[in-house]
Amino acid sequence: MTVPLSAPQPLTPLDHALLWVLEGHAVVLATVVGTWGSSPRPAGSLMAISSTGRVEGSVSGGCVETDVITAAQAIMAGAPPEVLSYGVTSARAWEVGLACGGKLDVLVEAINSSACPSGTLPEGLLAEACARQNAREGVLLARTLDGAKHTLLMGALPDEITPVFPAELLPSALASLESGRCRNETDAQGMDWFLQPLTPPPRLLIVGAVHIAQHLALLARMTGFSPVVIDPRSALATPDRFPGFILGETLLTEWPDDALEELGVDDMTAIVTLTHDAKLDDPTLEVALRSPAFYIGALGSRKTQASRVARLRELGFSEQEISRIHGPVGLAIGAIGAEEIALSILAQIVAVRRKAALADNPGW
Repeated sequence: MTVPLSAPQPLTPLDHALLWVLEGHAVVLATVVGTWGSSPRPAGSLMAISSTGRVEGSVSGGCVETDVITAAQAIMAGAPPEVLSYGVTSARAWEVGLACGGKLDVLVEAINSSACPSGTLPEGLLAEACARQNAREGVLLARTLDGAKHTLLMGALPDEITPVFPAELLPSALASLESGRCRNETDAQGMDWFLQPLTPPPRLLIVGAVHIAQHLALLARMTGFSPVVIDPRSALATPDRFPGFILGETLLTEWPDDALEELGVDDMTAIVTLTHDAKLDDPTLEVALRSPAFYIGALGSRKTQASRVARLRELGFSEQEISRIHGPVGLAIGAIGAEEIALSILAQIVAVRRKAALADNPGW
């Protein structure tokens, strides 16, 4: 069984669940499978609960977690999977504090393992899902709400994981994977399915191991991005300056254009240049503009950006291509100092990813 959990990106609740199973603990996975109104967490939100009391992730803003953990303990002890429903008209919802005006359905299901033989979610399927995510490959987890059927869809699967998904729901599965949105479907036999796309976390490639990068990398990790810092100046790109970053994995001392080519830039990647040095920034932007990166940003004043644009025109890039660059980088929030500039940059990246319309930056 392949379990590559050493990938340089934040651990998800699925990763934590698998690690706890491999440590020999019983583990339950709670998943938001339905929301209506102003629910605090979207469908697909996950919370892993171990028999040792460890919890990672969440299924609400803190309203129902205690109740879900209580249900998880019963399921670890042998109870079947259960869908817990919370809403403002539900006595149970008031008891646990969900009074936000929405409705929330949470599937609580144990992972089948030596520590929890009554579990219904196969350990091997969980391991494969984690491996796909850590390899930055999208995959769809499909399962019935009664815990009877589970499978992974899209791409070649190991022999031990047999697809059991009904053919009539394949178009819905493809739509779910392409959109990144969960779906609830009912098959021809009347079984209720939850379709959950498991996409890799967004990645942030930061070129320039400068002061702003130190704060940007930290904020990126805190908000679920997988950051990589790139700078050939080895005196700057050090683990001492970037605690928790590993040389050769998340802290690279290669020339940035070479590093980007080796990493492979996909449409879940954002790229930011912070060096103020055309020798480093321009080659990075050349690679970035030829890639499907969802965000490209470059630090500098409006004058610096104008000079940068002129150089890129000379290299043959069109106005439409150059317009992909957010420069000066970051939202205009009146930021002062490296910490606030980093915050404005990450806010702009999130806004672009969420397709929110916000003001541009007059320059730093």
